[in-house]
Amino acid sequence: MKIENLKTQVLAFDFGASSGRCMLGVYDGTKISIKEIHRFSNDPVIVNGTMYWDVLRLFFEIKQSLIKAKSFGKIQSIGIDTWGVDFALLDEYGNILENPVHYRDGRTAGMVEESFKKISKEEFYDITGNQFMEINTAFQLLSLKEKRSHLLERADVMLLMPDLFNYLLTGKKVTENSIASTTQLFDAKNRNWSNKVIDSLELPKKIFTEIVPSGTIIGKISEDISEELGIDMCDVVAVAGHDTQSALVSAPAMEDDFVFLSCGTWSLLGTEIDEPIINEKSEHYNITNEGGYENKASFLKNIIGLWLIQESKRQWEREGKEYSFSELEELAKKTKPFKCFIDPDDPVFVPAGNIPNRIKEYCMKTNQEVPQNEGEIVRCINESLALKYRYALEEIKDCTNKNYKTLYMLGGGIQSKLLCQMTANACDINVSAGPIEATVLGNIAIQLMARNEIKDLKEARQIIKNSQDIINYYPTNTKVWNEKYDTFKEIIETKEAVKC
Repeated sequence: MKIENLKTQVLAFDFGASSGRCMLGVYDGTKISIKEIHRFSNDPVIVNGTMYWDVLRLFFEIKQSLIKAKSFGKIQSIGIDTWGVDFALLDEYGNILENPVHYRDGRTAGMVEESFKKISKEEFYDITGNQFMEINTAFQLLSLKEKRSHLLERADVMLLMPDLFNYLLTGKKVTENSIASTTQLFDAKNRNWSNKVIDSLELPKKIFTEIVPSGTIIGKISEDISEELGIDMCDVVAVAGHDTQSALVSAPAMEDDFVFLSCGTWSLLGTEIDEPIINEKSEHYNITNEGGYENKASFLKNIIGLWLIQESKRQWEREGKEYSFSELEELAKKTKPFKCFIDPDDPVFVPAGNIPNRIKEYCMKTNQEVPQNEGEIVRCINESLALKYRYALEEIKDCTNKNYKTLYMLGGGIQSKLLCQMTANACDINVSAGPIEATVLGNIAIQLMARNEIKDLKEARQIIKNSQDIINYYPTNTKVWNEKYDTFKEIIETKEAVKC
Protein backbone atom coordinates (compact mmCIF):
# COMPACT_ATOMS: atom_id res chain seq x y z
CA MET A 1 0.00 0.00 0.00
CA LYS A 2 1.42 3.35 -1.02
CA ILE A 3 0.06 6.64 0.26
CA GLU A 4 0.11 9.37 -2.37
CA ASN A 5 0.31 13.16 -2.32
CA LEU A 6 1.83 13.63 1.09
CA LYS A 7 3.97 16.51 2.20
CA THR A 8 6.13 14.65 4.70
CA GLN A 9 6.44 11.10 5.99
CA VAL A 10 8.56 10.20 9.02
CA LEU A 11 8.98 7.13 11.19
CA ALA A 12 8.68 7.20 14.98
CA PHE A 13 10.11 4.30 16.98
CA ASP A 14 8.72 4.11 20.50
CA PHE A 15 10.18 1.55 22.90
CA GLY A 16 8.42 0.76 26.16
CA ALA A 17 9.30 -1.62 28.94
CA SER A 18 7.28 -4.49 27.42
CA SER A 19 6.86 -3.68 23.73
CA GLY A 20 8.03 -1.49 20.88
CA ARG A 21 6.48 -0.22 17.70
CA CYS A 22 7.23 1.70 14.57
CA MET A 23 4.65 4.29 13.55
CA LEU A 24 4.37 6.16 10.27
CA GLY A 25 3.72 9.85 10.76
CA VAL A 26 2.12 11.77 7.90
CA TYR A 27 1.99 15.56 7.94
CA ASP A 28 -0.13 17.34 5.35
CA GLY A 29 0.64 20.86 6.53
CA THR A 30 -2.38 20.98 8.82
CA LYS A 31 -2.71 17.72 10.71
CA ILE A 32 -0.58 14.76 11.71
CA SER A 33 -1.94 11.28 11.11
CA ILE A 34 -0.31 8.08 12.29
CA LYS A 35 -0.33 4.46 11.22
CA GLU A 36 1.24 1.47 12.93
CA ILE A 37 3.73 -0.31 10.67
CA HIS A 38 5.28 -2.85 13.02
CA ARG A 39 4.77 -3.89 16.66
CA PHE A 40 6.93 -6.30 18.62
CA SER A 41 7.47 -7.50 22.17
CA ASN A 42 10.33 -6.28 24.33
CA ASP A 43 11.17 -9.22 26.55
CA PRO A 44 13.93 -8.99 29.15
CA VAL A 45 16.09 -12.09 29.49
CA ILE A 46 17.56 -13.33 32.78
CA VAL A 47 20.98 -14.98 32.43
CA ASN A 48 22.97 -16.15 35.45
CA GLY A 49 20.82 -14.05 37.74
CA THR A 50 21.12 -10.79 35.77
CA MET A 51 18.19 -9.25 33.87
CA TYR A 52 19.18 -7.94 30.43
CA TRP A 53 17.47 -6.15 27.55
CA ASP A 54 17.72 -8.19 24.34
CA VAL A 55 19.15 -5.26 22.42
CA LEU A 56 20.21 -7.14 19.28
CA ARG A 57 16.71 -8.52 18.89
CA LEU A 58 15.33 -5.00 19.29
CA PHE A 59 17.67 -3.70 16.60
CA PHE A 60 16.53 -6.55 14.36
CA GLU A 61 12.96 -5.29 14.85
CA ILE A 62 14.05 -1.77 13.88
CA LYS A 63 15.39 -3.22 10.64
CA GLN A 64 12.18 -5.15 10.05
CA SER A 65 10.27 -1.91 10.51
CA LEU A 66 12.43 -0.12 7.95
CA ILE A 67 11.82 -2.91 5.45
CA LYS A 68 8.05 -2.75 5.98
CA ALA A 69 8.12 1.05 5.63
CA LYS A 70 9.35 0.78 2.05
CA SER A 71 5.82 0.10 0.80
CA PHE A 72 4.67 3.52 2.03
CA GLY A 73 6.98 5.57 -0.16
CA LYS A 74 9.72 8.04 0.71
CA ILE A 75 10.60 8.46 4.38
CA GLN A 76 12.24 11.78 5.23
CA SER A 77 13.54 10.94 8.70
CA ILE A 78 13.29 8.64 11.70
CA GLY A 79 13.36 9.27 15.46
CA ILE A 80 13.70 6.91 18.42
CA ASP A 81 12.50 7.31 22.00
CA THR A 82 12.79 4.82 24.88
CA TRP A 83 12.55 4.55 28.64
CA GLY A 84 15.23 6.33 30.68
CA VAL A 85 18.36 5.46 32.68
CA ASP A 86 19.56 2.24 30.97
CA PHE A 87 22.66 2.09 28.77
CA ALA A 88 25.24 0.03 26.92
CA LEU A 89 29.02 0.26 27.14
CA LEU A 90 31.07 0.15 23.94
CA ASP A 91 34.73 -0.79 23.59
CA GLU A 92 37.32 1.17 21.64
CA TYR A 93 36.21 -0.54 18.42
CA GLY A 94 32.58 0.47 18.87
CA ASN A 95 31.39 -3.00 19.90
CA ILE A 96 28.83 -3.54 22.66
CA LEU A 97 30.60 -5.08 25.65
CA GLU A 98 27.44 -6.77 26.96
CA ASN A 99 23.69 -6.41 26.62
CA PRO A 100 22.27 -3.45 28.56
CA VAL A 101 21.10 -4.45 32.04
CA HIS A 102 17.44 -3.88 32.92
CA TYR A 103 16.71 -1.16 35.47
CA ARG A 104 14.69 -3.68 37.49
CA ASP A 105 17.79 -5.83 38.02
CA GLY A 106 18.88 -5.98 41.65
CA ARG A 107 22.47 -4.80 41.12
CA THR A 108 21.81 -1.27 42.38
CA ALA A 109 20.55 -2.28 45.84
CA GLY A 110 22.25 -0.06 48.41
CA MET A 111 24.02 2.09 45.83
CA VAL A 112 22.13 5.30 46.66
CA GLU A 113 23.37 5.16 50.24
CA GLU A 114 26.84 4.20 49.02
CA SER A 115 26.95 7.29 46.80
CA PHE A 116 26.29 9.57 49.79
CA LYS A 117 29.62 8.43 51.24
CA LYS A 118 31.29 9.99 48.21
CA ILE A 119 29.16 13.10 47.74
CA SER A 120 26.63 14.51 50.18
CA LYS A 121 22.97 14.04 49.37
CA GLU A 122 22.46 17.81 49.49
CA GLU A 123 25.24 18.60 47.02
CA PHE A 124 24.26 15.67 44.81
CA TYR A 125 20.70 16.95 44.50
CA ASP A 126 21.79 20.60 44.18
CA ILE A 127 23.79 19.70 41.07
CA THR A 128 21.51 17.20 39.35
CA GLY A 129 18.05 18.16 40.61
CA ASN A 130 17.12 14.49 40.17
CA GLN A 131 14.78 12.36 42.22
CA PHE A 132 16.89 9.73 44.01
CA MET A 133 15.93 6.33 42.64
CA GLU A 134 18.08 3.20 42.73
CA ILE A 135 17.40 2.57 39.04
CA ASN A 136 19.19 5.79 37.93
CA THR A 137 22.23 5.51 35.69
CA ALA A 138 24.59 6.95 38.31
CA PHE A 139 23.84 4.07 40.67
CA GLN A 140 24.04 1.47 37.91
CA LEU A 141 27.52 2.75 37.03
CA LEU A 142 28.52 2.90 40.69
CA SER A 143 27.45 -0.73 41.01
CA LEU A 144 29.70 -1.62 38.07
CA LYS A 145 32.60 0.24 39.63
CA GLU A 146 32.12 -1.52 42.96
CA LYS A 147 31.39 -5.03 41.67
CA ARG A 148 32.58 -5.31 38.04
CA SER A 149 35.26 -2.69 37.63
CA HIS A 150 36.92 -4.63 34.80
CA LEU A 151 33.92 -3.85 32.57
CA LEU A 152 34.19 -0.11 33.17
CA GLU A 153 37.94 -0.27 32.54
CA ARG A 154 37.32 -1.79 29.11
CA ALA A 155 34.62 0.75 28.22
CA ASP A 156 35.35 3.56 25.79
CA VAL A 157 31.82 5.03 25.50
CA MET A 158 28.50 4.85 27.34
CA LEU A 159 25.35 5.26 25.26
CA LEU A 160 21.86 5.45 26.73
CA MET A 161 19.21 3.38 24.99
CA PRO A 162 17.89 5.81 22.32
CA ASP A 163 21.44 7.01 21.63
CA LEU A 164 22.58 3.39 21.28
CA PHE A 165 19.97 2.70 18.59
CA ASN A 166 20.88 5.97 16.84
CA TYR A 167 24.53 4.88 16.89
CA LEU A 168 23.72 1.45 15.45
CA LEU A 169 21.90 3.18 12.60
CA THR A 170 24.35 6.01 11.89
CA GLY A 171 27.69 5.30 13.58
CA LYS A 172 27.37 8.63 15.45
CA LYS A 173 28.09 8.59 19.21
CA VAL A 174 26.22 11.44 20.89
CA THR A 175 23.90 11.80 23.87
CA GLU A 176 20.58 13.60 23.55
CA ASN A 177 19.69 16.17 26.22
CA SER A 178 16.47 14.71 27.66
CA ILE A 179 17.82 11.19 28.10
CA ALA A 180 21.03 12.55 29.66
CA SER A 181 18.92 14.34 32.26
CA THR A 182 17.54 11.01 33.57
CA THR A 183 20.99 9.76 34.65
CA GLN A 184 21.65 11.70 37.89
CA LEU A 185 24.99 12.60 36.30
CA PHE A 186 23.68 15.69 34.51
CA ASP A 187 24.17 19.26 35.76
CA ALA A 188 20.59 20.53 35.56
CA LYS A 189 21.52 24.21 35.70
CA ASN A 190 24.41 24.19 33.23
CA ARG A 191 22.82 21.43 31.13
CA ASN A 192 25.90 19.32 30.71
CA TRP A 193 27.62 16.36 32.35
CA SER A 194 28.58 17.12 35.94
CA ASN A 195 32.32 16.72 36.42
CA LYS A 196 31.79 17.04 40.16
CA VAL A 197 29.43 14.06 40.35
CA ILE A 198 31.44 11.96 37.90
CA ASP A 199 34.67 12.62 39.81
CA SER A 200 33.04 12.02 43.20
CA LEU A 201 31.72 8.64 42.09
CA GLU A 202 35.15 7.93 40.51
CA LEU A 203 33.67 7.14 37.11
CA PRO A 204 35.76 7.37 33.92
CA LYS A 205 35.10 10.68 32.17
CA LYS A 206 35.98 9.35 28.74
CA ILE A 207 32.78 7.28 28.49
CA PHE A 208 30.55 10.38 28.40
CA THR A 209 29.85 11.75 24.92
CA GLU A 210 28.81 15.17 23.65
CA ILE A 211 25.27 16.19 24.65
CA VAL A 212 23.11 17.52 21.81
CA PRO A 213 19.73 19.33 22.00
CA SER A 214 16.48 17.47 21.37
CA GLY A 215 15.67 17.77 17.69
CA THR A 216 19.26 17.54 16.40
CA ILE A 217 19.73 15.81 13.04
CA ILE A 218 22.70 13.63 13.92
CA GLY A 219 23.29 11.94 10.59
CA LYS A 220 21.89 9.55 8.02
CA ILE A 221 21.31 5.82 8.09
CA SER A 222 24.64 4.23 7.21
CA GLU A 223 25.45 3.02 3.72
CA ASP A 224 25.82 -0.54 4.99
CA ILE A 225 22.30 -0.61 6.42
CA SER A 226 20.91 1.18 3.38
CA GLU A 227 22.37 -1.49 1.12
CA GLU A 228 21.43 -4.37 3.42
CA LEU A 229 17.77 -3.33 3.63
CA GLY A 230 17.44 -1.70 0.20
CA ILE A 231 16.31 1.62 1.64
CA ASP A 232 17.23 5.28 1.12
CA MET A 233 19.70 6.96 3.51
CA CYS A 234 17.20 9.14 5.37
CA ASP A 235 18.00 11.46 8.29
CA VAL A 236 18.12 10.21 11.87
CA VAL A 237 16.87 12.83 14.33
CA ALA A 238 17.75 12.74 18.03
CA VAL A 239 14.21 13.43 19.19
CA ALA A 240 13.49 13.76 22.91
CA GLY A 241 14.98 10.35 23.60
CA HIS A 242 13.24 9.97 26.96
CA ASP A 243 9.70 8.95 26.08
CA THR A 244 8.22 11.22 28.77
CA GLN A 245 9.69 14.29 27.11
CA SER A 246 8.46 13.24 23.67
CA ALA A 247 5.01 12.73 25.20
CA LEU A 248 5.11 16.17 26.81
CA VAL A 249 5.51 17.80 23.39
CA SER A 250 2.01 16.45 22.67
CA ALA A 251 0.30 17.99 25.69
CA PRO A 252 -2.58 19.97 24.11
CA ALA A 253 -2.04 22.87 26.51
CA MET A 254 -2.31 26.39 25.19
CA GLU A 255 -1.63 28.04 28.56
CA ASP A 256 1.92 28.64 29.84
CA ASP A 257 1.36 27.11 33.27
CA PHE A 258 -0.06 23.61 33.24
CA VAL A 259 0.40 20.21 34.85
CA PHE A 260 0.70 16.95 32.96
CA LEU A 261 0.51 13.26 33.77
CA SER A 262 2.25 10.87 31.40
CA CYS A 263 0.47 7.66 32.24
CA GLY A 264 1.90 4.24 31.32
CA THR A 265 4.04 1.60 33.00
CA TRP A 266 5.41 4.56 34.94
CA SER A 267 3.40 7.65 35.81
CA LEU A 268 5.19 10.98 35.61
CA LEU A 269 3.36 13.98 37.00
CA GLY A 270 4.73 17.48 36.77
CA THR A 271 4.85 20.83 35.06
CA GLU A 272 6.88 22.47 32.31
CA ILE A 273 9.10 25.37 33.38
CA ASP A 274 11.80 27.55 31.84
CA GLU A 275 14.47 26.85 34.47
CA PRO A 276 14.98 23.97 36.93
CA ILE A 277 13.65 24.31 40.47
CA ILE A 278 16.31 23.06 42.86
CA ASN A 279 15.97 24.02 46.53
CA GLU A 280 15.46 22.53 49.98
CA LYS A 281 11.76 22.03 49.40
CA SER A 282 12.14 20.19 46.08
CA GLU A 283 14.90 18.07 47.63
CA HIS A 284 12.66 17.24 50.58
CA TYR A 285 9.91 16.14 48.19
CA ASN A 286 12.47 14.29 46.02
CA ILE A 287 11.21 15.92 42.82
CA THR A 288 13.20 15.60 39.62
CA ASN A 289 14.16 18.09 36.91
CA GLU A 290 14.44 16.76 33.37
CA GLY A 291 15.58 18.46 30.21
CA GLY A 292 12.88 18.94 27.60
CA TYR A 293 12.41 20.26 24.10
CA GLU A 294 13.27 23.93 23.38
CA ASN A 295 15.53 23.90 26.44
CA LYS A 296 12.54 23.67 28.75
CA ALA A 297 12.74 21.85 32.07
CA SER A 298 10.21 19.35 33.36
CA PHE A 299 9.67 19.50 37.10
CA LEU A 300 8.12 16.14 37.87
CA LYS A 301 7.63 13.19 40.16
CA ASN A 302 8.18 9.58 39.06
CA ILE A 303 5.44 7.29 40.34
CA ILE A 304 5.09 3.57 39.74
CA GLY A 305 2.12 3.43 37.38
CA LEU A 306 0.23 0.80 35.43
CA TRP A 307 3.10 -1.62 36.05
CA LEU A 308 1.06 -2.68 39.06
CA ILE A 309 -1.90 -3.74 36.91
CA GLN A 310 0.27 -5.10 34.09
CA GLU A 311 2.26 -7.31 36.44
CA SER A 312 -0.89 -8.38 38.32
CA LYS A 313 -2.43 -9.43 35.00
CA ARG A 314 0.69 -11.48 34.23
CA GLN A 315 0.46 -13.16 37.64
CA TRP A 316 -3.17 -14.11 37.08
CA GLU A 317 -2.25 -15.51 33.67
CA ARG A 318 0.39 -17.66 35.36
CA GLU A 319 -2.43 -18.96 37.55
CA GLY A 320 -4.53 -19.79 34.49
CA LYS A 321 -6.84 -16.75 34.70
CA GLU A 322 -7.05 -14.83 31.42
CA TYR A 323 -8.40 -11.27 31.58
CA SER A 324 -8.26 -8.34 29.21
CA PHE A 325 -7.54 -4.93 30.73
CA SER A 326 -11.13 -3.85 29.99
CA GLU A 327 -12.48 -6.94 31.78
CA LEU A 328 -10.34 -6.13 34.82
CA GLU A 329 -11.68 -2.59 34.81
CA GLU A 330 -15.27 -3.85 34.73
CA LEU A 331 -14.55 -6.14 37.67
CA ALA A 332 -13.09 -3.18 39.58
CA LYS A 333 -16.17 -1.03 38.93
CA LYS A 334 -18.40 -3.63 40.58
CA THR A 335 -16.46 -3.76 43.85
CA LYS A 336 -16.77 -1.76 47.04
CA PRO A 337 -14.93 1.60 46.84
CA PHE A 338 -12.19 2.71 49.23
CA LYS A 339 -11.70 -0.72 50.80
CA CYS A 340 -7.93 -0.38 51.08
CA PHE A 341 -4.95 1.63 49.80
CA ILE A 342 -1.30 1.03 48.97
CA ASP A 343 1.62 3.33 48.34
CA PRO A 344 2.36 2.53 44.67
CA ASP A 345 5.98 3.60 45.23
CA ASP A 346 6.71 1.26 48.11
CA PRO A 347 9.90 -0.67 47.16
CA VAL A 348 8.05 -3.96 47.58
CA PHE A 349 6.19 -3.26 44.32
CA VAL A 350 9.27 -2.59 42.17
CA PRO A 351 10.45 -6.13 41.29
CA ALA A 352 8.53 -8.38 38.93
CA GLY A 353 6.52 -11.16 40.52
CA ASN A 354 3.35 -11.74 42.49
CA ILE A 355 2.05 -8.18 42.88
CA PRO A 356 -1.46 -9.25 44.01
CA ASN A 357 0.02 -11.19 46.93
CA ARG A 358 2.26 -8.26 47.87
CA ILE A 359 -0.77 -5.95 47.87
CA LYS A 360 -2.56 -8.30 50.26
CA GLU A 361 0.49 -8.41 52.53
CA TYR A 362 0.80 -4.61 52.45
CA CYS A 363 -2.83 -4.23 53.49
CA MET A 364 -2.41 -6.73 56.32
CA LYS A 365 0.70 -4.92 57.62
CA THR A 366 -1.13 -1.58 57.56
CA ASN A 367 -4.18 -3.00 59.37
CA GLN A 368 -6.56 -2.56 56.44
CA GLU A 369 -9.24 -4.74 54.95
CA VAL A 370 -7.49 -7.20 52.62
CA PRO A 371 -8.65 -7.39 48.97
CA GLN A 372 -9.90 -10.86 48.13
CA ASN A 373 -10.31 -10.99 44.36
CA GLU A 374 -9.10 -9.52 41.08
CA GLY A 375 -11.65 -6.72 40.99
CA GLU A 376 -10.83 -5.56 44.51
CA ILE A 377 -7.09 -5.57 43.76
CA VAL A 378 -7.50 -3.56 40.56
CA ARG A 379 -9.75 -1.06 42.33
CA CYS A 380 -7.20 -0.75 45.14
CA ILE A 381 -4.48 -0.02 42.58
CA ASN A 382 -6.52 2.56 40.68
CA GLU A 383 -7.73 4.41 43.77
CA SER A 384 -4.23 4.39 45.23
CA LEU A 385 -2.74 5.73 42.00
CA ALA A 386 -5.31 8.53 41.82
CA LEU A 387 -4.59 9.52 45.43
CA LYS A 388 -0.82 9.31 44.87
CA TYR A 389 -1.26 11.65 41.90
CA ARG A 390 -2.90 14.14 44.26
CA TYR A 391 -0.06 13.67 46.73
CA ALA A 392 2.49 14.50 44.01
CA LEU A 393 0.39 17.35 42.64
CA GLU A 394 0.28 19.02 46.04
CA GLU A 395 4.08 18.80 46.25
CA ILE A 396 4.44 20.34 42.79
CA LYS A 397 2.06 23.18 43.67
CA ASP A 398 3.88 23.81 46.93
CA CYS A 399 7.20 24.20 45.07
CA THR A 400 5.91 26.35 42.20
CA ASN A 401 3.42 28.42 44.24
CA LYS A 402 0.97 28.03 41.38
CA ASN A 403 -2.54 26.63 40.97
CA TYR A 404 -3.52 24.77 37.85
CA LYS A 405 -6.94 24.55 36.23
CA THR A 406 -6.38 21.43 34.15
CA LEU A 407 -4.37 18.24 34.41
CA TYR A 408 -3.34 16.96 30.98
CA MET A 409 -3.27 13.15 31.03
CA LEU A 410 -1.28 11.60 28.21
CA GLY A 411 -0.46 8.12 26.99
CA GLY A 412 -1.89 4.62 26.98
CA GLY A 413 -3.11 4.79 30.57
CA ILE A 414 -5.93 7.16 29.58
CA GLN A 415 -7.69 4.21 27.93
CA SER A 416 -8.79 3.46 31.50
CA LYS A 417 -11.80 5.74 31.85
CA LEU A 418 -12.03 4.59 35.45
CA LEU A 419 -8.54 5.86 36.26
CA CYS A 420 -9.15 9.17 34.44
CA GLN A 421 -12.34 9.85 36.41
CA MET A 422 -10.76 8.78 39.69
CA THR A 423 -7.84 11.15 39.00
CA ALA A 424 -10.22 14.06 38.42
CA ASN A 425 -12.09 13.18 41.62
CA ALA A 426 -9.02 12.64 43.80
CA CYS A 427 -7.17 15.74 42.58
CA ASP A 428 -10.31 17.90 42.36
CA ILE A 429 -9.19 19.13 38.95
CA ASN A 430 -10.46 19.00 35.40
CA VAL A 431 -8.70 16.26 33.46
CA SER A 432 -8.01 16.58 29.73
CA ALA A 433 -7.26 13.04 28.52
CA GLY A 434 -5.39 12.66 25.27
CA PRO A 435 -3.73 11.95 23.05
CA ILE A 436 -3.31 8.23 23.70
CA GLU A 437 -0.35 8.13 21.31
CA ALA A 438 1.27 11.15 22.92
CA THR A 439 4.84 9.83 22.79
CA VAL A 440 4.64 8.90 19.12
CA LEU A 441 3.04 12.22 18.15
CA GLY A 442 5.67 14.16 20.10
CA ASN A 443 8.44 12.14 18.45
CA ILE A 444 6.95 12.94 15.03
CA ALA A 445 6.45 16.63 15.84
CA ILE A 446 10.10 17.02 16.91
CA GLN A 447 11.21 15.51 13.62
CA LEU A 448 8.98 17.97 11.75
CA MET A 449 10.38 20.88 13.77
CA ALA A 450 13.92 19.66 13.02
CA ARG A 451 12.96 19.84 9.34
CA ASN A 452 11.50 23.37 9.83
CA GLU A 453 8.07 22.17 8.70
CA ILE A 454 6.56 23.12 12.06
CA LYS A 455 7.74 26.42 13.52
CA ASP A 456 7.91 25.77 17.26
CA LEU A 457 6.53 23.90 20.25
CA LYS A 458 3.41 26.06 20.51
CA GLU A 459 2.47 25.41 16.90
CA ALA A 460 3.21 21.70 17.29
CA ARG A 461 0.83 21.44 20.25
CA GLN A 462 -1.90 23.24 18.36
CA ILE A 463 -1.51 20.91 15.38
CA ILE A 464 -1.62 17.83 17.62
CA LYS A 465 -4.67 19.18 19.44
CA ASN A 466 -6.42 19.64 16.10
CA SER A 467 -5.39 16.14 15.01
CA GLN A 468 -6.60 14.14 18.02
CA ASP A 469 -9.74 13.46 20.02
CA ILE A 470 -9.49 14.79 23.57
CA ILE A 471 -11.87 13.65 26.34
CA ASN A 472 -12.58 15.82 29.37
CA TYR A 473 -13.34 14.51 32.87
CA TYR A 474 -14.70 16.70 35.64
CA PRO A 475 -14.38 16.07 39.39
CA THR A 476 -17.32 14.53 41.24
CA ASN A 477 -17.89 13.25 44.77
CA THR A 478 -14.92 15.33 45.94
CA LYS A 479 -16.01 15.48 49.59
CA VAL A 480 -15.65 11.71 49.97
CA TRP A 481 -12.37 11.67 48.05
CA ASN A 482 -11.01 14.41 50.35
CA GLU A 483 -11.86 12.30 53.37
CA LYS A 484 -10.24 9.20 51.87
CA TYR A 485 -7.16 11.22 50.93
CA ASP A 486 -6.55 11.90 54.62
CA THR A 487 -6.75 8.14 55.27
CA PHE A 488 -4.40 7.43 52.36
CA LYS A 489 -1.83 9.94 53.62
CA GLU A 490 -1.95 8.51 57.13
CA ILE A 491 -1.30 4.99 55.80
CA ILE A 492 1.62 5.81 53.54
CA GLU A 493 3.26 8.34 55.85
CA THR A 494 2.98 6.06 58.88
CA LYS A 495 4.49 3.20 56.92
CA GLU A 496 7.30 5.48 55.72
CA ALA A 497 8.03 6.53 59.28
CA VAL A 498 8.19 2.88 60.35
CA LYS A 499 10.68 2.13 57.54
CA CYS A 500 12.86 5.06 58.58
